[in-house]
Amino acid sequence: MSSSEAPPTEAPIDAEPIKAVPVRHYGRWVAGVIILFLAFIVIRSVITNDALQWPVVGDYLFDARVLRGLQNTLILTVIAMLIGIVGGILLAVMRLSPNPLTSGAAAIYIWLFRGTPLITQLVIWNFLALAYPRLGLGIPFGPEFVSWDTNQLITQFTASLLGLGLNEAAYMAEIVRGGIQSVDSGQLEAASALGMSRTKTLRRIILPQAMRVIIPPTGNETISMLKTTSLVVAIGYYELMVAVQTIYAQNYKTVPLLITAAAWYLFMTSVLTLVQIQIEKRFARGTSRDVVQRQGWASRMFSRGGGNVT
Repeated sequence: MSSSEAPPTEAPIDAEPIKAVPVRHYGRWVAGVIILFLAFIVIRSVITNDALQWPVVGDYLFDARVLRGLQNTLILTVIAMLIGIVGGILLAVMRLSPNPLTSGAAAIYIWLFRGTPLITQLVIWNFLALAYPRLGLGIPFGPEFVSWDTNQLITQFTASLLGLGLNEAAYMAEIVRGGIQSVDSGQLEAASALGMSRTKTLRRIILPQAMRVIIPPTGNETISMLKTTSLVVAIGYYELMVAVQTIYAQNYKTVPLLITAAAWYLFMTSVLTLVQIQIEKRFARGTSRDVVQRQGWASRMFSRGGGNVT
């Protein structure tokens, strides 16, 4: 037999296929059954409870007074968030400024508005005339060019916007600052080497990338703002909660009217969640997070958690 000849190969042995036996999670099934049973009891109790007066809820769900309060709630939410976002971006840029006076002023603002209760700020703005009867413009320690009566200038609506918007700006400043700092500093150095100004670099390079980090908490803040507007009840501005309180103070249908308000809040937060999902999808395109964003509203609202994304 020649040494160049290959040795005979053995016939392949048929390997038995591996049978993968799934792990039995009996505890999950037991827990699921218990949860479903408890959910059935709660839902049945809510539906069949005559004290909740569901027909009254249906009667007032689209009542003109409730809808007017709902409209004012949405107006407060939109304008207050605009003030908060614009103010937050400005404060974040100031906070990151190398100028210690600019950075210090922003830090004091954030400390002051985050460190005091929002309801206290709303009351202070509403009663600002007690400390400053008139507000004016002029030369410091010199002549005053124009002035206004504070009570006429700061109405309940204005006080609500100032309280909600300026408070939100302090929280948005930290969100924006975190987003800006999440962008690699090398990109700022590269833009500086190309001769781009700090403002142009922030607008063209830093902020577009930081938006992926900024958008999710901003959406959460918007949903939170929608519910936080109910605090203006402290100064009597007519919004959703004040509307239902005014009605049940007359007819004593307290529980069904509170359910009416809760139903509208749930509906609006669900709509805002849908909007947030779409915005996050837009800014997550081309990243691994884009896979996570491809989920429906129900998965987002009632998700049991996801696996790792590679």
